[in-house]
Amino acid sequence: MQATVVSVAHVGDVVASGGVIAVVESMKMEHGIVAAVSGTVTSVAVEVGEAVREGTILMQVRVGEVSAPKVSAEAVPASPRLQELRDRAALLLDEARPDAVKKRHERGLRTARENLNDLLDADSYIEYGRFAYAAQSSRRPVEELIAKTPADGLVSGIGTVEGRPVAALSYDATVLAGTQGQRNHHKKDRLLDLVARQLIPLVFFTEGGGGRPGDTDIPVVTGLNTTAFAAFAKLSGRVPTIGIAAGRCFAGNAALLGCCDIAIGVEGASIGMGGPAMIEGGGLGTVSAEEVGPLPVHVAAGSIDLVASDEADAVVLTKQLLAFAQRVVVPGVAAPASLLETVLPSDRRRAYSVHSVLDVLFDSGSVIEIRGGFGRAMVTGFARLEGRPVAVLANNPAHNAGAIDADAADKAAHFFQLAESWGLPIVSLVDTPGFMVGPEAETTGLVRHISRMFVASAALTVPFVALITRRGYGLGAQAMCGGSFTEPLLTVAWPEAELGGMGLEGAVRLGFRTELEAIANEDLRAQAFEHMVAAAYEHGRSLNVAAHLELDDVIDPLDTRSILGQTIDRALLNYERPSHSRFVDPF
Repeated sequence: MQATVVSVAHVGDVVASGGVIAVVESMKMEHGIVAAVSGTVTSVAVEVGEAVREGTILMQVRVGEVSAPKVSAEAVPASPRLQELRDRAALLLDEARPDAVKKRHERGLRTARENLNDLLDADSYIEYGRFAYAAQSSRRPVEELIAKTPADGLVSGIGTVEGRPVAALSYDATVLAGTQGQRNHHKKDRLLDLVARQLIPLVFFTEGGGGRPGDTDIPVVTGLNTTAFAAFAKLSGRVPTIGIAAGRCFAGNAALLGCCDIAIGVEGASIGMGGPAMIEGGGLGTVSAEEVGPLPVHVAAGSIDLVASDEADAVVLTKQLLAFAQRVVVPGVAAPASLLETVLPSDRRRAYSVHSVLDVLFDSGSVIEIRGGFGRAMVTGFARLEGRPVAVLANNPAHNAGAIDADAADKAAHFFQLAESWGLPIVSLVDTPGFMVGPEAETTGLVRHISRMFVASAALTVPFVALITRRGYGLGAQAMCGGSFTEPLLTVAWPEAELGGMGLEGAVRLGFRTELEAIANEDLRAQAFEHMVAAAYEHGRSLNVAAHLELDDVIDPLDTRSILGQTIDRALLNYERPSHSRFVDPF
């Protein structure tokens, strides 16, 4: 090559075969010239700074034996820059900030890295943007920022959970209260883009205080052009997202939690769209952080899907949810099928909790109910049917007899979208007298809320099967079946099921009012009414309805698992999941 001599051996130098005898520079890159023989330099033909071309003689070496150089037993010290890297990496570890970690543990909470280490497979996490620090060098020394604001308070990266890729982010509440700094917004943007490109699930530990006004290094007036919120919202319907809130989660952090498909609240958490400072600044009084949005408030309101006893429990729930979201088959054991024969009360008018049916029908310990404290006439969640992951929708007769009110309808409509987004087959268990009625019910905007069930289910592409366990009346029963008994791939009933366009007693009172009013004697009128009701029940019993082809079949409870499971398996053989659903309505 054409090059310039940077250094060269001297006459009399002893060189060893393979040793560097000269260094030349070409195109800003230095190249070592090695000796082909061992011996002593007898003459040098070039000087430092001289330009040389291919074929130029550099020096002459008289061949001779040379003693091999001694090899040091000591490790070669790291270069200054490599050592700097290692020192900076060490500052990111919890061990570098024992006081902050101690305070965290004293509150019964874990650090961001402890949570991520628990969630992700060992050595699988590749962190992005780990050397960022708060953009406040005009206010504080850089060395202090490096030591006290590691990763700018947001740990972000990609790893695996049970061998499957997952993106994971965690705000670090020990760094500036887990607030959202300018640099960690950029980190979020980068990771959210990678999630969208790779279509992998995302888990987000969202604890923190919202926006951070103290970053002065980056010119910002309002910060309202921040793209992280829009980028995160665009993941809805494209990838599964799970948020976990422990401690205090306010403002922007709470907004990110609310965008998640599933929001898990840890006992003791306080969640709100504004923290104490914002509340006081708005002239709304002075409150403590714990008063802003305690967890029970959010459970009752439906804004939290699951409650965890602590962060370790939240991680366990998250791993289970990821297995559902990624449609992993996990073989399990179910209760004896014979229990399905007696799981319902013998008295058809007796209320019961549908959880007793879920616990017997599905694999033992596999049911995860979401939003259990909200819309309690409806139960939604995930379960396994002989190992298959499924989404479960069920009326709960223990609350308002299973009548679907506005909250229950919202809960169901949201769940239809979630099941579609995650690609999970839906099993609907129907036992309802229909929609809730009456003047009080209408004050809740029932008409619009109820209609959400029809609109959301009409967009479903996932396999859908329905089982009428006891009562299937009116529009409520239709809504539980996607709008019609013909919408599911299979609509079946148990032998004791009763069906009708409305509650049968009410149907008799309305349909035969003239005939009943014509009977003057009250005892005779009551007898006639009971006779008509009995006839209506006989007419509406499941076998008669199936005989008129308004049901696909009436099945033996003992065969329920195999019939539903086989139907789902066949449907999944040719099921092509859409690239993504429109979005999952956060509520």
